[in-house]
Formats: sequence, C-alpha cells, structure tokens
Amino acid sequence: MNELTCFKSYDVRGQLGAELNEDIAYLIGRGFADAMQPGTVVVGYDIRETSPALAQALTKGLVEQGVDVIDIGLCGTEEVYFATSHLGAGGGLMVTASHNPIDYNGIKMVRKGSRPISAADGLGEIKALAQANAFSAADKAGTVSQANPRADYVARVLSFLEPSKLTPMKVVVNAGNGVAGPSFDALAEQMGNLPLTFIRHHHTPDGSFPNGIPNPLLEENRAKTADVVKAEGADLGIAWDGDFDRCFFFDEAGRFIDGEYVVALLAQAFLAKHAGAKIIHDPRVIWATLDAVETGGGQAIASQSGHSFIKAKMREEDAIYGGEMSAHHYFKEFMYCDSGMIPWLLVLEHICATGKPLSALVSEMQDKFPSSGEINFKLADKQPAIDAFEATYVAQAQTVDRLDGVSLDMGEWRVNLRQSNTEPVLRLNVEARGNRALLNDKVAEISELITSA
Repeated sequence: MNELTCFKSYDVRGQLGAELNEDIAYLIGRGFADAMQPGTVVVGYDIRETSPALAQALTKGLVEQGVDVIDIGLCGTEEVYFATSHLGAGGGLMVTASHNPIDYNGIKMVRKGSRPISAADGLGEIKALAQANAFSAADKAGTVSQANPRADYVARVLSFLEPSKLTPMKVVVNAGNGVAGPSFDALAEQMGNLPLTFIRHHHTPDGSFPNGIPNPLLEENRAKTADVVKAEGADLGIAWDGDFDRCFFFDEAGRFIDGEYVVALLAQAFLAKHAGAKIIHDPRVIWATLDAVETGGGQAIASQSGHSFIKAKMREEDAIYGGEMSAHHYFKEFMYCDSGMIPWLLVLEHICATGKPLSALVSEMQDKFPSSGEINFKLADKQPAIDAFEATYVAQAQTVDRLDGVSLDMGEWRVNLRQSNTEPVLRLNVEARGNRALLNDKVAEISELITSA
C-alpha cells in the first residue's frame, strides 16, 4: 500500500477519495485496536455527510480486531473525550474534519483516560500497522452497543458555572451548522431558569454546510456572527467550529476577540476562584496572560504549542487551566482536555462578576499589550527567512527562547517566529508594551525581511 498521507502529527485528516476512504478507516480501526489494546472504545462522529459511513468502517475494523465499541452517535469531539473517561473505555475515536474543507474528513483519537495520542506516542504505530495491513490475530470479535452520555456530559460542563453570579444577558450563539447545536440545546435546557436569552443562528446540523464551513477563525466568516450581535443588541456573541472543540468570542459591538486575550480572560476567571493556581499557556503571545496571572496571584507556565504538549504539561504541573491563542482551552476538571462549551460559560460568568462588558475587559488588555495576531507566510523554503530573521534580531534580544520556534524579548516589544509542522508556512506573532505604532512598525519590518529573504 502507498503511504497513508492522512496521518498528521496529532490526528488523521485527509481529502476524501485521495487520502481517506472507508477502506482506510477500516484499517485504522484495526491498527488502533492492535496498537492500543483498548478492550473497549468509544466512537462518535460529526455531521459531515461521509462521517457515519467512515465511523461504521472504523467500527468494523475495531470489532474484527476484538474490541467492544460503544457508539455514541452524532456528537462533538469533547463528548468523545468525556465518554472515554466517564464510561471507563480504553480509547476514543471521533470521526471529524472540524473546520477543514467540505471534501475532507478525519479521525481524532485518545487512549485510556482521554489522554492524547500523537505521532511520537502511538499514532506512528497505528499508521505502520494500517499501512502494512498486518495485524495480530484476535481471539474473538468484539461487540457494538449504543450509549448516550450527553446528560452526564452536560452535568460535568455545568459544574464549572456558578449560576448565582449570572445577571441578565442576551447571547448570540452560532453553531455554523456543525454539531454544536444539539449539545448547546442540552446545556441550555438545564440552564432554563437562569437570566439568559439565547439567539440561535445557523443552529441546525447540516453536513452540506449551506452557510459555509464553520471556521470563525477566518476573518471572512466573522460577519456571520458579528452582524447578528449588532442587529440584536446582544451582550456577547459565540461561534464554534465544526466539532466545537474551539469557540470564538465577539463583544457587544460585534468585534472579534483574538485568542490570546481570551486565554488571559480565562486565567483571570480561574484565579478569582482558585488563588495561586497554575496556568499553562503557549509561547506565541504571552504578555497579556502573564500580566493577568501575576495580578491574580497565580503561576504562569509556558508549554510548546499543540494539544499533546499542553495536556502533558498540565498533568506534570497539576495546572487548573491551559490555553492556546488558537482557541483551544484545556481544563483539569475535564480530563485535562479541550472544550468549546466550558469557555463561554466561564467568560459569561466573568462578565457578570466584574460588571464590565466584554469590550471593556478586553480593551484594557489590548491597550496595555497590543498584538499583531498570527500572520502566516507561505514559503516553499522557510530556512532563508528564518536565518535572516535570526541574523537581524537575536543579538539585540534581551532574552531568547526556543521552546517553540524562536521567541525574542526586545524590551518594549516581543516576537515569536515558528514553522508549521504540517504546512509550508512560517507563523509570525508580535506584541508590544502599550505602543501600537511600534507594533505596526515591527510587523512591517519583519514581514519585509521574511518576504525578501
């Protein structure tokens, strides 16, 4: 068999037909069973039109390899994470392509305890077995059963909320026709007596994605939520990607809130309840988070970007929360996993507790620590640009950190430059201390250096 190019650093993702199909999903099921020896596995799937058939093929491979499968049906990725731990399964597999183009699909995997699987820790072995189509003999076939753990999932998510702190608010929620809608409705039903008004938008799951692929990180997709917030006079807007493991925020004026400020907000929210707690953050844009953690009396600890690194660091440090500017947020009391439902509950509660609108909470950070947002440069050969960047700036830096790419603290401004693991892309992030003009100058200066190298 040709190389299975659908295997990435942390999961399986590929173009349908060319890189991923039901035959490959079947082999991945057998490979997961053989490599992980899980005994029992939870399987769920998103709303994409190919997802049920891929989940069925995956299940077939698992069962033939002697694994008992618990099918939880249409759900979000975090519901598979939850069910894997809650039901005591030896692993979990979620068929989803999240925010990828419509002709893609994929599989996200966890082992016992909802711990991550990466290329360096299990995923490579699964790939090798599936690619060779060579598996150990199973003593007997496994079984398939159905379960619906959503009520227990809802109870766990709502355990993060202190309902008494909530004041009347109007909230726009945009599921993007992904799978967030049913899970949100289950949460909202249990919150029925709280002073909240929800305005649902693009709420019904629809695998044809009539309103476009749900990816609010793309600037061209943001008006779909922002316009409704403004039209409805809402206090807050929330939008999710396809499998709702990420959520995105809009203030009461419809302005999109960059992910690094959401990390700082959630750090504030946790430290208001858990004095001295440890907060994990990625190293791309850090000053707003460091300030929030210091002010809140916590301890900020940097981790390499990527969910397997963040989750491992959280366990190592016993951290209560971890956040990435990419809108992945991780919670100790949610199996150290990422959730797209817990963050908006905490932000809502934080707004009510402080008595400040989201715009005010965020503008304080943006004024103090303006940032560029992540700027991507597509380069066939990234090394000349990296060499030129380092030759220009490293000697001038007050500190140099190579935890993830290279981060340089220049005193009044800071920069991180890192390579994508999966694309021919360099990612640039710049932040400054209260000086937006300096920030803009440095972004232009470094961008010119990168594109001309």
